[in-house]
Amino acid sequence: MDLGIQDRTAVVTGGAGRIGSADCRLLANEGADVVVLDVDVDGATTVAEEIDETADAGEAMALECDLTDRTDVADSMAEVRETFGGVDVLVNNAAMVDARSRVGDYDDDVWDRDVEINLTGTYNISTELFPRMCERGWGRIVNMSSMAGWYGGFGQFSYSATKAAMIGVGRTMALEGAQSGVTSNVIAPNIVVGAWADMSPDELRENVDEYYARIADATPMRHLGTEEDVANMVAYLCSDQASYVTGQVIGVTGGIDLFSF
Repeated sequence: MDLGIQDRTAVVTGGAGRIGSADCRLLANEGADVVVLDVDVDGATTVAEEIDETADAGEAMALECDLTDRTDVADSMAEVRETFGGVDVLVNNAAMVDARSRVGDYDDDVWDRDVEINLTGTYNISTELFPRMCERGWGRIVNMSSMAGWYGGFGQFSYSATKAAMIGVGRTMALEGAQSGVTSNVIAPNIVVGAWADMSPDELRENVDEYYARIADATPMRHLGTEEDVANMVAYLCSDQASYVTGQVIGVTGGIDLFSF
C-alpha cells in the first residue's frame, strides 16, 4: 500500500532508541525524509547512517536536541525547516522509563526528571511544530503512551502519570487540528522487545526475567511484541489512508488489555 508519505518530513523524538529507531527506519522506507532527533547524538547518527545505507527512498538526518530546553528545540526545528522546508509528521516518542519505586518511597528528583522529559519535552516540540502544521493544512502527530498510561503501573508512578498525560495531549491536539488537516493519535504499546518476542513465557522466565514472563503470561497471544509492531501502526497513522482517524488511543498489545480467564 502506498501510504502517501513520500517526500514528507518526519521528526521522531527519541529516534535513537529501540522503538524510535524502528519508527525512523519504516518511515524512511515509505519515502519520508526522517529527522532522528535525540539527546544521544552518536546513537542518532548511527540510526541515520543505517537508514541512508538501506532505505529505499527517504533520507535521514541525525540531530542532537535536548527537548527540555525550549531554545534548543526552537533552534533545532529552524535547522530542520532550513534543510527540508517544513515538518509534516511528528512522532513524540522520547521518554524515560527506568524508575521503579513505590509511591511512598518515590524520589522527588526522578519525578521532576520524568515530568520534564516525558511531558514537558513533548509540550516544547509540539508547540513548536503543531501550529505550523495547521497553517500548512496537513500534519500527522503520533504520541507514544503506554499500557501503564491506560491502566497504571506498579512502581511506575512518574512514568504512568506522564504516559496518561500523553493521552490528554494527543486528544487536545486532535480537537484543535481537526479542521486544519492535522490528525493526532496516541499509541499505547504493551512491552515490545523484538529479541524476546519469539520466547514463550517459560523461556522468558528461564533466560530473561520473571517480570517479562508474567507479562507474556498475561497476554492472550502469550508472547511479547516487537518494535516493528509499533512502527507499523505509527506509519499507518502518518499516512493519507488515516486521514479520518484522529483523537484515538490505539493499543498495540497482543490483547493484554482484554479481559480473559
